[in-house]
Amino acid sequence: MSIGQRVRDYLDSHHVNYTALPHTQAYPTRNIAEELDASGKHFAKSIILRADDHLLMAVLPASHRLNLHKLKVSLEAKRLEVVSESELNDLRSDSELGAFPPFGNFYGMETWVDRSLGKSEEIVFNAGTHRDAVRMRYADYLRLAMPQVATFSTPARPRQAA
Repeated sequence: MSIGQRVRDYLDSHHVNYTALPHTQAYPTRNIAEELDASGKHFAKSIILRADDHLLMAVLPASHRLNLHKLKVSLEAKRLEVVSESELNDLRSDSELGAFPPFGNFYGMETWVDRSLGKSEEIVFNAGTHRDAVRMRYADYLRLAMPQVATFSTPARPRQAA
């Protein structure tokens, strides 16, 4: 299985060096990061939100939790909510649910990236499927995605041992 054609075409057309990383199907993204031996701090997850009357993509480390209040303040929005799965079905013509690559421009929406992802030289993300990821330079990601950068996540608590 190769990375999604849309992601491949986009990266190739912009002459970006990247590595395709096939993996077993895993949930959540922190499990994929562990399998690929990638830090959850630079494995990005994408969350689709509605801010007032428009959709946007928030990109944050898999090891973090979205802080809706912080993002709402950065957006200067009156309302901010996570988009329902049924609405996501309409968007995901080329991506599996929950495996959106971190490029809001693919879906006609603004991209916001959490500042903490910039602490690494690399970013790793799902490439449209739950079996394929991409590793690339963070600087290249910024150049292509042209996101707004803000602080809107907090580290997740470690999982409790059973």
